[in-house]
Amino acid sequence: MYAKRCIVTGGAGFIGSALVRNLIRETDATVLVVDKLTYAGNLESLKEADVQPWSAPDALCDVVGGKSAKPPSRCQFLQADICDIGAMTAAFDVFRPDTIFHLAAESHVDRSIDGPGEFIRTNVTGTATLLQAALAYWKSLPEDGGGDQPTKASFRFQHISTDEVYGSLGEKGFFTESTPYAPHSPYSASKASSDHLVRAWHDTYGLPTLITNCSNNYGPYHFPEKLIPLIILNCLDGKPLPVYGKGANVRDWLYVDDHVAALRLVNEKGVPGETYNVGGHNERTNLEVVKTVCAVLDGLRPRAAGRYEELITYVADRPGHDLRYAIDPSKLMGELGWRPQENFDTGIRKTVQWYLDNEWWWKPIREGKYAGERLGKIETKGK
Repeated sequence: MYAKRCIVTGGAGFIGSALVRNLIRETDATVLVVDKLTYAGNLESLKEADVQPWSAPDALCDVVGGKSAKPPSRCQFLQADICDIGAMTAAFDVFRPDTIFHLAAESHVDRSIDGPGEFIRTNVTGTATLLQAALAYWKSLPEDGGGDQPTKASFRFQHISTDEVYGSLGEKGFFTESTPYAPHSPYSASKASSDHLVRAWHDTYGLPTLITNCSNNYGPYHFPEKLIPLIILNCLDGKPLPVYGKGANVRDWLYVDDHVAALRLVNEKGVPGETYNVGGHNERTNLEVVKTVCAVLDGLRPRAAGRYEELITYVADRPGHDLRYAIDPSKLMGELGWRPQENFDTGIRKTVQWYLDNEWWWKPIREGKYAGERLGKIETKGK
């Protein structure tokens, strides 16, 4: 049986590495991880997948029917910038993928407030560069390969995006695939731009694209600048637990493995040119999330000085902080049959337990790349 070949950009990041581990564990696919390894990229997240450096000559031998001295791992790694058209073109032409899962992106709202330029470069220019490389590659594919090679009909460019492109909801209602875009942060604006580019390459050139917009992910291997891992690790360190404003902002939480299952399903059964929203139907205020993490830790690793909730500290709100996000995943569930396996209570317990059991992964990050400091503040004169 023909085994798929998948490129995963951003495959050393949080969601990307979860997807790569899943593909290696549950399919016979060969995966090329393309990642620049910025601060949030971590090859340690791919140990389970037996990631090995990609040797282009070896891969080229495979393409032309030659033999390499050592069979390559099914999970190979190319350190490259998605803005580098030469590197991206070579990755497509030599690896010859059936599909690309595009997850490479700058993704933290607070960091986008501090430095929006890098978000525009990576999320917008990088996506455009990938689309150009993918289009040239796709045009070179045969119409029909007999099931043993990529074809124009079988190739997919799958772009993974966010619900933040839709802006802010009121107290009622849900984001659907037809909700107008209204981004409010440099991050969400850059992702909205990339969504529009992907749609344009489908509508203009016929490139078979798929777009998914997901709600907030959480789970193992999550870089600790994000809310849930930050709270877990601050609890373990006895540090204050920062809550923006009154903690009333609402997010819809999605366990990362449920998201990965949705991505694979969309890739296999989704209709080119379509968008699919992925959400967990697990709305919680930020304060509820923090208190839930505290309660789980109270049970799993009690704090000698008292309850973890006592560490909660309210801080000035993030600029342009959207009040509420919530996704309606009816299209994905009805048309493709996706169902999440975790609710927030089961998923958060698994997540907390993973951080308790895997200090080897997060401790070097806290000691080197990111110690939990506040990001995304806008300073004003006289303050």
